[in-house]
Amino acid sequence: MTAIERTKAIVLRRTNYGEADRILTLLTPLGQRSAIARGVRREKSRLAGGIELFAVSDVVLRRGKGSLYTITQARLDRFYRQILQDYDRLQFGYECIKLVDISEWFEVLSETLAGLSDAVSLQLVQVWFYLRYAELTGYELSLVNDVAGQPLDRQKRYMYDSIERGLRLSEQGELTADHIKFLRLAANKSLRLVAQIGGVEQILSGCWLLARQHAGV
Repeated sequence: MTAIERTKAIVLRRTNYGEADRILTLLTPLGQRSAIARGVRREKSRLAGGIELFAVSDVVLRRGKGSLYTITQARLDRFYRQILQDYDRLQFGYECIKLVDISEWFEVLSETLAGLSDAVSLQLVQVWFYLRYAELTGYELSLVNDVAGQPLDRQKRYMYDSIERGLRLSEQGELTADHIKFLRLAANKSLRLVAQIGGVEQILSGCWLLARQHAGV
């Protein structure tokens, strides 16, 4: 294993250590890393501006004898500062950061933070994130078959079955072909592309409720 890693990183947690250091938990495409940023709390630290929350940073990590890395270089690649200006987006950003922990989450979290910063509808961002959260934790929502194993019919209505964790045929169900079509797009396309879909205002709240229920968060 190489002693030096150059990688993108998102700060998940920061803990003050000693007089001027910080211990950071980083999410990278290589996996999660614990690293110490020495002297980062000093006024003239070169590292301080490169390891902000709600940002993607370019970092250089030097591996020590144990599992703790040392950050030797850090530079902001993308800083999603607009998240800090909206309480609801900020809270959801913190929620996402708490949920992720493996390398597969890096692109999901990066795209989620970008959507929150770019003023994409908060409910839309949440739908997109919750669907991926369910998938990466092993509970991908079936948008092909219902809980009875039957193909979804665009002429029928459905409800979400929280016990079976899927769609159930129901004459009184609130989920229509339009909901299912949008959910399929949200589950398979990037957030940037999904955000460009128009005319979803009337179905978005129903999709949001389903996605949140299914994710179980």
